[in-house]
Amino acid sequence: MKISDKMAVSIHYTLTNSAGEKLDSSRGEEPMVYLHGYGQIITGLENALKGKEIRDKFNTTIAPADAYGELREDMLKVVPMSMFEGMDKVEVGMQFHADANEGVDVVTVTKIDGDQVTIDGNHPMAGEALTFDVEVMDIRPATADELSHQHIHGEGCNH
Repeated sequence: MKISDKMAVSIHYTLTNSAGEKLDSSRGEEPMVYLHGYGQIITGLENALKGKEIRDKFNTTIAPADAYGELREDMLKVVPMSMFEGMDKVEVGMQFHADANEGVDVVTVTKIDGDQVTIDGNHPMAGEALTFDVEVMDIRPATADELSHQHIHGEGCNH
């Protein structure tokens, strides 16, 4: 059986950045399970998995455009410290939920210069080429319930 749309897919992966630093891994834990063709993982990885079979192992490097996007300068804003009124302390690296045109975004404080705070609305991995070391563990057709709910029903799913 090959990976295609409407399949429940289980994979183990290790994710590294262009410097070779390990960013995430499922190894030593349960495999990651997703519904193929529903945009539940980054586009580049989903494309690389298409057509793979159980026990296939491969490495793939995903360009930023097919991962978390390119860095967008328009997502960097300098705001006054007064925007954080009520906070005991604001430090570089802190993340906050911010209202955005399309709902709520997470912004990260990247610089503090006196009363000026630079916040970044880019995904933390935006602009990064990401390398995945992948092993396909299982593939099965998704159930009608999983397709209608657009996610895999596994242990702990209560609907």
